[in-house]
Amino acid sequence: MAQVVDPEVSRAKFDREVAAYRDMEATYRKRGWLLLDADFPEIFVVFAATKIRPAPIVAGVVVDFKDYDLQPPSVRFVDPFTREKIIASDLQFQMLRRPPMPGVPPEAIAAMIQQGALAVSQMIQANRADDFPFICLPGVREYHDNPAHTGDSWLLHRGSGEGSLAFILEKIWMYGVDPLSTYNLQIQAKVVGVIPQAQGIPE
Repeated sequence: MAQVVDPEVSRAKFDREVAAYRDMEATYRKRGWLLLDADFPEIFVVFAATKIRPAPIVAGVVVDFKDYDLQPPSVRFVDPFTREKIIASDLQFQMLRRPPMPGVPPEAIAAMIQQGALAVSQMIQANRADDFPFICLPGVREYHDNPAHTGDSWLLHRGSGEGSLAFILEKIWMYGVDPLSTYNLQIQAKVVGVIPQAQGIPE
């Protein structure tokens, strides 16, 4: 789709987003945010889960600022190493959100979630497993383009800070990356042959 907004206008706003990121880059790096490329209109960022040792790279996104800010940025999940778009079934990443529960201790909330007594919503959506996933979040183009959100126009959010690079990356980190604190290992033993002990080998 062709650029509608004057490219120089979008580029100037893109440059401001990149400059604002660069001002906070040391802080963001400590959180595991790594900006690998910023070439108008796209910014490529990968996320590491820094609470885990060794810290794994858990997600990559390309934020597309074409037609910004007449349109909000588009966010697509990509392979962190090849930058190729990935489908929902290949996304090993979740952004989970729970309802607010003021005054309830975190341990009680965790127990309720584990027991299935508290519903959590998935902020990453896809119609089918072979579709490209999108973030269901105001300020993201895929959210506002979705027919289910026709009553929530981008123009109601424009200028609020939603849709900025920092806002989008913060939400991905808060709901998807920061909660990760340990590896979930599943080990399966498979017999592929038997090895005789040395003393059992005949002459």
